Amino acid sequence: MSDLIEGFLGKSVEGKKSRLPAKLDFVQSATGLFLGLFMWGHMFFVSTILISADAMYAVAKFFEGSMIFDEPKPWLVSIVVGFVFIVFIVHAAMGMRKLPMNFRQWQVYRTHMKMMKHDDTSLWFIQAITGFAMFFLGSAHLFLMLTQPETIDPYGSGDRMVTMWPFYIILLLAVEFHGGIGLYRLCVKWGWFEGADSKVTRKNLKTAKWAITVFFLALGLLTMVAYLRIGMAYSENAGERYHPSSMIITDMNARVQS
Repeated sequence: MSDLIEGFLGKSVEGKKSRLPAKLDFVQSATGLFLGLFMWGHMFFVSTILISADAMYAVAKFFEGSMIFDEPKPWLVSIVVGFVFIVFIVHAAMGMRKLPMNFRQWQVYRTHMKMMKHDDTSLWFIQAITGFAMFFLGSAHLFLMLTQPETIDPYGSGDRMVTMWPFYIILLLAVEFHGGIGLYRLCVKWGWFEGADSKVTRKNLKTAKWAITVFFLALGLLTMVAYLRIGMAYSENAGERYHPSSMIITDMNARVQS
C-alpha cells in the first residue's frame, strides 16, 4: 500500500520525496518501447498475406515451432502472447497513474491544453484517449490469440475479419496513433536522436512519427482488406483450417479476383 501511495503522490508515507515515480516512469518507458517495437514486427508478420496465403501460413507455423518440431505447437504462440499480455497490462497500469482521475482534473487539463496550444500537449491527449480504447480492445484481441492460437492462419484470420472488421479497424487506429505518439514521446523524453538544435530535432522526430504512422495505417488497411477478401471468398467453409497446396491457392486466387 505504501508503494501505491508513493507512486501516485511522489512522496513516501513519511512525507519524504520518493524515487518510486522515477522508477515507475522507467518501467512505463521500457514496456512502451517493447510494445511499440512488437507492434511494428507484428504488423510486418501479419502483412505477409499481401505476398501470398502460403507466406502468411509459413510465418504462422514458424512461430508454432515448425522449424524445430515435426508437428507445429500452437501453445508456443500462447506463451508468447501471454508474455506480451503481461507487459501490456503492466504498461497500462503505469500509464493510468498519469491520467486525470476526476472531472475537475480533466477540466484543468483541457483548459491548460487550450491555453498552451502546444502540439505535444494535444498529442498526449490523443495518446490518453487511444490508450483507454486499447485497454479494452487490445485485451480482447490478446485474449483471443491466447486461447485460440491454432486458428491463426489465412482462413481463420479471414473468418475473424469478416465477423469483426469494425473491431479491428478501431483497434488499428488506436494502436497506430497511440504507439506512434508513444515512441515519439520516448525519443523526446530520453533525448534519443538529440541534435544540436532541440527544436529542429523535435520537428524532425514529429515528421518521422507521422510518416511512420501513415505507413503502418496504410499497410494495416491493405492487410485487413486482404484477409477480408479471403474470408468472404470462403465464407461457406467458415471454421475450415488452411492447407497450403497449389490447387487450393489457385482456387482461392480465382475466387478472390472474381
